[in-house]
Amino acid sequence: MESLYLLIPISVVLVFVIGVLFWWSLRSGQYDDLEGPAHRLLMDDRDEPPADRRDEERP
Repeated sequence: MESLYLLIPISVVLVFVIGVLFWWSLRSGQYDDLEGPAHRLLMDDRDEPPADRRDEERP
């Protein structure tokens, strides 16, 4: 029973710290774009975009 006097304040402090970290992550934009990095991973920067055919036909 005496351990509850220690565990309850520790758990309250831990919940407060987790809440502050979550609030900070929301305010700093951590969850703004969840799909962008996944799409950027599939893009290959070494490939050049194909040339436009209209540019080849001009004199």
